[in-house]
Parts: sequence; structure tokens; C-alpha cells
Amino acid sequence: MQLFGIHTRLIEPKDNLVDVILDGLRRQKISMEDRDVLVIASKAVAVVQGRLVRLSSIEPSERAKKIAEKCNLEPSFVEVVLREAEKVYGGVSRALLALKNNVLIANAGVDHKNAPRGYAVLWPEKPHESAEKIRNEILEKTGKHVGVLIIDSRVTPLRMGTTGVAIGIAGFDPVRDCRADKDLYGSLLLITRQALADDLASAAHLIMGEANELIPAVLVKNVPVNFSEKINPDSAIISAKECLFMSYITQNRVFLADVYE
Repeated sequence: MQLFGIHTRLIEPKDNLVDVILDGLRRQKISMEDRDVLVIASKAVAVVQGRLVRLSSIEPSERAKKIAEKCNLEPSFVEVVLREAEKVYGGVSRALLALKNNVLIANAGVDHKNAPRGYAVLWPEKPHESAEKIRNEILEKTGKHVGVLIIDSRVTPLRMGTTGVAIGIAGFDPVRDCRADKDLYGSLLLITRQALADDLASAAHLIMGEANELIPAVLVKNVPVNFSEKINPDSAIISAKECLFMSYITQNRVFLADVYE
């Protein structure tokens, strides 16, 4: 597998994102081929969709003010998080644990980082549909059948630092079912699935970086995934009842944000 970081100019609202990425590929003399996967930073997609919020325009609620005081956050920022999140479970200094699009993510994907000063950037609208739209536009402009992945960064329980997470998937199956495969000693695997989309997201995240690298996309070649015109992106999601971490929270009602009500 080969990964190529695509350097671009600063992406701005109303840019055509596909054109910016294709221009970056041309300047770097990298060809896009059938069965490549294009991985794109969620903020690049969000910016061209106009998913920016001027924080001074937000009137925080009393609940937002209480949470902001406890978690060392701006009240207007917390208010945006509360509006975006499906559920807020609790928080630490500078971050709230939230559920957004069935993904556990800090601050429901709302971020100051790599947003204009005084603004916050949200997650893209309908990420899976956005990925499919980009995929179709690439096919129209290049004739190439590729997979598209929209990614963000997140933290992992009890681990320092961020890794990648797939939030928008198109053109390939996001999970490999390893059940009924055999291990090195001939025993059947009973529960194992491999999160291919998240694995790719983390590989691309390593190249994109988190600061001012100006690498909003990565082209991945020789990807060991199953390409398909019709996929179920929700196959990457499991219920809270099945999740090792969330099952504890839900069964024991550890809803820390309840104290902020």
C-alpha cells in the first residue's frame, strides 16, 4: 500500500474541493487510478460547505455556561457543541465527550483548530452522502472509479494523542468480517472484525498532521479493501449495548453531563 499526501493551498468557503485536490495531484505529478482511495480531512469538506460558526454570534444557554465553567471552555463554544451533539456524557478540561452521528468524539466534532480566528468549524453535513458526492464528481471529471473517505481525528480511551476515524465512507466496504477465519493455531475467530476504514483513516492522519501542514487529502494506492458501487457505511457502527466502552456507560448510567442539567 502506498500513501501520497496531497499539498494544496488554503481551502476556503465555496471552493470546489475536488478541483483543488486534482490540481494538487497534477502539480505533484501523481496520477489517480481506478481502485485508489482518496482520504479527505473533514475540515476541508466542512469549510467548502460553509460549516463555520462565528462564536460571537452565539448566545449561550445557562446549561452551556455551567458546563463551560467546569470544563474550562468558552460558553459560546459549549453551546454549539450542545446543539451539534446527540448526547453529551461528560468532560475534562477543554473537551466534552459527545455522541455525533453514532460516533463518540470530543466536542461533537466542533473544533477551534484549523478554523479562522473567532470561528468554530463543524462536521460536514451528511458525511456519507458528501463522500459519495465527491466520488461521483471524481468519476465525472477523471473517469476513475475510486473510494472516498472523509476523516477526523479523535482520542482513544487511556491513550495519549489523536488517531484517525472515518466519518464518511463511499466506494468500498468499511469493515472486513474475520469471523470463521482461522488463527495461527487453527482456532476459529469468533468475534473479530477489522475496521478497514478507520485503519485507513489513521494511516492518512499520520501524513496529514494536525497543524499547518496544508495536506488536506491523501491518495492511497493498492488498498486491501473490497470496492463496491453500493455499500452500507453504517456497517462500521455498532450499538451501545455491543460496545465494550459504551455498554458500561449505558448499563451503569454514567451520564456525567446529567450533573450539568
